Amino acid sequence: MSILKQISTISVLLFLSTSVFATDYYVNTKSGSDENNGISPQKPWKTLSKVSSFGFKPGDNILLASGQEFKGTIVWNNLKGKKLKPIIISSYLSDNKEKPTINAKGFLNGIKLTDCSHIKIEGITIMADGGKKPKKGMRCGILYTSIESGNYSNISIENCTIKNVFFENSGFQRGKDEVKSANGTQSYGWGIRFLIKNKSNLKDVFVQSNRIENVAHTGIKINGRINNLNILNNKVFKTGGPGMQFSGITNGLVKGNDINYSGSNDDTRKWGRGSGMWTWGLDTMIIEHNSFRNANGPADSAGCHIDFNCKNVIVQYNVSENNAGGFAEILGNNWNCAYRYNISINDGHRVKKKGIAFQEGKIFWLSGFVGKDRKRHGPYNSYFYNNTIYTKNDLVAKMAVAKVAEGVLVANNIFYIEGKSKAVLGDQYQPQEAGEATLRNVVFENNLFLKAENWPTGVLIKDESPILGNPQFVNAGGKHIKDYTPTNSKLIKNKGIEIPLIPGDKKGLFIGVKVKKDILGNEITGLPDMGAIEIK
Repeated sequence: MSILKQISTISVLLFLSTSVFATDYYVNTKSGSDENNGISPQKPWKTLSKVSSFGFKPGDNILLASGQEFKGTIVWNNLKGKKLKPIIISSYLSDNKEKPTINAKGFLNGIKLTDCSHIKIEGITIMADGGKKPKKGMRCGILYTSIESGNYSNISIENCTIKNVFFENSGFQRGKDEVKSANGTQSYGWGIRFLIKNKSNLKDVFVQSNRIENVAHTGIKINGRINNLNILNNKVFKTGGPGMQFSGITNGLVKGNDINYSGSNDDTRKWGRGSGMWTWGLDTMIIEHNSFRNANGPADSAGCHIDFNCKNVIVQYNVSENNAGGFAEILGNNWNCAYRYNISINDGHRVKKKGIAFQEGKIFWLSGFVGKDRKRHGPYNSYFYNNTIYTKNDLVAKMAVAKVAEGVLVANNIFYIEGKSKAVLGDQYQPQEAGEATLRNVVFENNLFLKAENWPTGVLIKDESPILGNPQFVNAGGKHIKDYTPTNSKLIKNKGIEIPLIPGDKKGLFIGVKVKKDILGNEITGLPDMGAIEIK
């Protein structure tokens, strides 16, 4: 064989070895050195700086030593794996079985990805509790963003713990008016954040089985042109802002998440206001089998609310408990959205002007708000059926329906209101004007009320054929879904109506108005029962 052929053959083999075969790279802050090649546990790298500067190939794994703390940040720009060969940040067994920790104190992000595709982050703990800070900005556990216009895909964050993320150092005091601003005007710490901009597009995002707790603002905040967003089985606790917030999304699934104590104010660096979850300006999302509990704040702070400019958002099979702002909230210019087969327990307990509260809590609210100083309109074609709502005796259940709402269906719900009920005005910035109005295209019938006065006469819509009686829950006032199983079969079984389309609505809900199973997964046979649970 000629020398030229030998050189050519060797070159091909070298190319194949570097382009076809993925490599595992090890990082160990105790035994490592950035002068090592990093490709074995015996010769690991030492720092996250090395991880940031190295040019990884599709299929490569970056493995941090378990049980160790790595100070610094990982920053990747324009790094791309392949669909079947993502680049993965994970761990290997070293000191103990605890996840490796990235301590990003003094850095803006634990991990920052810019213009990247086919990246997976799994099994890492990240914290970033203050430290040196720039003049402005935000601090994130994980930040994905785009600078260059383009199409990006396949970002996965799985089984990570993100905690104690604050822009400011302990002891920082926010002014008393900061919590009154719409989303906060100061710098904060965030859990996981996606910010897609500059005409970029991102598809196939998976955020699942993570734990996010004790951050200054939102736990998971995802904004921009993203198609196929999946937020699954995460636990989000004690966020200073909302638990989760989404906008700009097309096709999303938010399922199996546990959100508790959003809007937390147990640290002066937190915002102190926020719904468990809210959407804004997106199209087509299912929000199901989640729990939203103990949302706090002087305004907003519902369990899950649909902010303005959304289409096709379905909130189903969720538990909403003790959220200051309320249960069902649909704002203006929303089209064909629904709350169905949910259970609400003692939601909407906030009282306007009590403490710092400047907005009433409500168990049911249709609002025409579409932004400050803009003419209000909608929501349009709002469906609210087969929900079970319980409020205790010392809680005043409040409702509000805007004059500009158009197309409403309220049917087959159970309103178990032990105490008083009250009609209130929608109150974003300025309350809507009081007075009579006739809403167009309303179907309000066949709801079960514990007492005739459960639905206030001052609300602009009312049930044309109400049912009165006690569903006889297994444990009224309990915290679990099964506590709200009715036992009064004569009042509940097959007493629901088949849900029709709202008059004038030719579309309905994007997955249909007919439901096959209840909140517990029981098959719906015959006519639907009343409320969220079918009697077997």
